[in-house]
Order: sequence, then structure tokens, then C-alpha cells
Amino acid sequence: MRRSAMSLAALAAAVLLLAGCGSKSDTGGQGGKGTDTGSAGQVSPSAPTAGGCASAVDLKATDTGRTVCVARGGDVRLTLEGTKSRPWKPVQASGTALKAINTGFVVRPGQATAAYHAVAAGTEKLTSSRPMCAQPTKPGEVSCMGIQEWTVTVTVK
Repeated sequence: MRRSAMSLAALAAAVLLLAGCGSKSDTGGQGGKGTDTGSAGQVSPSAPTAGGCASAVDLKATDTGRTVCVARGGDVRLTLEGTKSRPWKPVQASGTALKAINTGFVVRPGQATAAYHAVAAGTEKLTSSRPMCAQPTKPGEVSCMGIQEWTVTVTVK
């Protein structure tokens, strides 16, 4: 009886340990409005600086709706994977906190890439969009007018 109790306790401990490995804290969520400095895995920052903001952030299409924090002097890079039939528009930045720099990426058809250096404290909004469905290539094919929007707010501290 003692042996089965120890086996049951070991099994329970293993289950709890494995369950903890898969959990993550995500205050932003898919399309959410929370702040995320990388805990969810979709935003990949470097180690936080003294101010709590990352020195580098990599963004993807799944990061839409998020607010991220980058330290002044840090970098923000993004790649939006699209297709030739559903291309992303070039990324637009509104504000003065970020300065565009060379992305260093090879751009494939439909893809949008951008890179910025955080030059001043403030907030900047990055935006892009693409069609929800492919445009018709032959007469009589159905088309849609839907637009998928992408936006991320970058706070520079």
C-alpha cells in the first residue's frame, strides 16, 4: 500500500509540473489591448532595461492590437507575412518616437517589413492592412471587399 501511495504522489507531482510548463501570462491576447513585452511569445523582445521596456522587439501579424514598450535607443522590427494575392500594404508610422531604419530583410511578394529605432519618449502607432480574400483573376469569380487591419502601439520610454 505504501508503494502505490508514493507512486500516486509522484504521478500527481509530475502532472502539476508539466501543467506549469505550458502556462503563460498574456495580458495582450490575440487582438487585445494589453501591454506585452514578450511573455506570450508572439512579441520577442530582448531582456528588459531598467525602465522595464525591451531594448528590441520583433512583431508579427498575430501581434495586432497590442501595445508594446521599447526603451529609448532600442529597435522595433516587424514582418507581416502575406501572399501575392493578399498582400500587406507598406507599414505606416504615426508619431515622432520612432525613426525608420533599413530592415535588412528580403521582402517576398505580399510581405511587409519595417524596422525602427526608438529615438524619443512617446507613443507611436504602426498600421497596415490587406484584403481579406484574394482578388478575382478570371471573369465571373466572386470577390470580397473586406480588409484585414493590423495595428500595434509602441510606447518608447
